[in-house]
Amino acid sequence: MSIRNDATFTVIDETDGYIVVNKPAPLQIHPGDPNGPPTLWHRLCDLLSYEIANGGQVSIINRLDRETSGVVLVAKTHELARLFGMAMQERKIHKTYTALVHGWPDWEAHILDVPILRAGEVQEADIWVKQIVHPQGAPCRTSFRTLQRFEREGMPFALIEAKPETGRMHQIRVHLHHLGLPIVGDKLYGRDDRCYLEFIETGWTPVLEKKLLLPRQALHSSRLELNLEGFPSCWEAPVPPEFTLKPSA
Repeated sequence: MSIRNDATFTVIDETDGYIVVNKPAPLQIHPGDPNGPPTLWHRLCDLLSYEIANGGQVSIINRLDRETSGVVLVAKTHELARLFGMAMQERKIHKTYTALVHGWPDWEAHILDVPILRAGEVQEADIWVKQIVHPQGAPCRTSFRTLQRFEREGMPFALIEAKPETGRMHQIRVHLHHLGLPIVGDKLYGRDDRCYLEFIETGWTPVLEKKLLLPRQALHSSRLELNLEGFPSCWEAPVPPEFTLKPSA
């Protein structure tokens, strides 16, 4: 089957049973508000309208935050949706992310094994979704590797590879914040979590741009590995150019 394209995202691979896309930020995966903007799910339904009309479906297997870009696997049939769902439960699908962070790690490779939970469960919190490292939390393990260290205008930054071994909410973002390496552009786990509430109230402003540097969190799903016989072993999506923090031409 020839690979089709959508103006919103890039198709990495496609067969009769599945499609793999590179989702940009800030495209949301699934609809929440009925009156909200189009999501990846809406775009896929448009792209796969012929398949859906002939009994197919759109089942998004790995979900990404709105501001996280990268590889997304989508089943087009009930059979593959079930197969991929079981593979996810059995940890036969492995995800690798690339993050741009503030600061330089003092390690080349590091494994962080600390539990996290929702902050509001143990302390006053005015941001309901915020997670924190806490001994009462759920087990949480991430492997990290330093890919590159560089400077922009005298400030240190690094590209970090992150492989989550568990699947907790906001896991990579929370763990990097705990290591003192907050993700660039992260409104909630960056250098100032008040940016999250400010953004909700005002939207994107020059003040926030100065604080955050990027309008999206610099986290990218760069590789998805599938340990299932008869399927490609992995799919990859290049790191977005804005992760270099160089002005666009």
